[in-house]
Amino acid sequence: MPIGSVVAGKENLMKNQRWLCAVVFFTVVTGVLALPTITSSQTAPQRVIIDTDPGTDDALAILLALNSPELKVEALTVVPGNVVAAQGLENALKLVSLANRCDVAVAGGAQHPLNQKLITAEYWHGQNGLANIDLPPSRCKVDPRFGPDLIIEMVHKYPHEITLIPVGPLTNIALAVSKDPSIATLAKNIVIMGGSISGGNVNAVAEANIYNDPEAAQIVFNAGWMVTMVGSDVGERTLLTRKELAQLQSAHGPETDFVSKLGEFYLSRSEKSGYSGAAMYDPLAVGTVIDPTLVTLQNMHVDVETKGEFTRGETVANRMGYNERNVLHGDHYIIEGLDPLKPNARVCMASDEPRFLELFISRIKGK
Repeated sequence: MPIGSVVAGKENLMKNQRWLCAVVFFTVVTGVLALPTITSSQTAPQRVIIDTDPGTDDALAILLALNSPELKVEALTVVPGNVVAAQGLENALKLVSLANRCDVAVAGGAQHPLNQKLITAEYWHGQNGLANIDLPPSRCKVDPRFGPDLIIEMVHKYPHEITLIPVGPLTNIALAVSKDPSIATLAKNIVIMGGSISGGNVNAVAEANIYNDPEAAQIVFNAGWMVTMVGSDVGERTLLTRKELAQLQSAHGPETDFVSKLGEFYLSRSEKSGYSGAAMYDPLAVGTVIDPTLVTLQNMHVDVETKGEFTRGETVANRMGYNERNVLHGDHYIIEGLDPLKPNARVCMASDEPRFLELFISRIKGK
């Protein structure tokens, strides 16, 4: 063994002995066991895969994740939604390049929803999905793997370590869990931006990501894992306003300049549509993974309506935890009891808006 290693080992041993003596002394004097403080820097970052249809709020979510030391972004898998699949893949590559993160795998996935025509949202996100901002060509290369296969591969490579963060339609996730149902027990967590329990944002009841592929969403909610659902109803109470935009505009750099321009587009479009700020839909889902105390969750059983004339795409959440049991007696039914329902989702009920916005602004500004 080299002499330097021996010396270093002795020094470390002496430090440990001094620390142990301090602990013993404190315990004897106070009667309280002293334990070392564990800081966030000592905690290994969570491995995450973000499944995304890169529009404006997706871009904010991706940059938040890439600038948060609590997360290790293993991959972006792209699904069509806000834009068509090819445009989404181009946007994802440009975003990781902007953040100098070509180490993150970026893979294309499904090209269309499972059972319906694709609905894109350039009205809200600009023709290129990124507020019509022309980012430089990406220096990063596309991963040749099919997105759902990449998800399966990584969940098996890192069992009980990967948190999936789908912030677009759930097509890729449904394809992955249908091909390999075991990932529902091997994934650490799944935190989706999607759904709502108090009205939709595309019509009276449906949220856009679920509405874009209700069959996929129904598969995902009933795959056997506990879905954390960060819905549009809470996203619309977590708003980026002119105040936060000004804070971003006061800082300058490739990412902050881009986010400032994107934020101006997103906020202006929201204001014209009657909102007082821009809903932080997708970033809040990422924020929930970074710090779960930012939101209030309630266990419920959630199904997705796939057939209703006016309710297709609605996330139907059972707040009571049971259904009435109706038994036929002659020509009518009689309620004879209650059948409990097993929760399959942790539904976001509220967010700590000020604390989340502070986190978002500080991370984008690089602090």
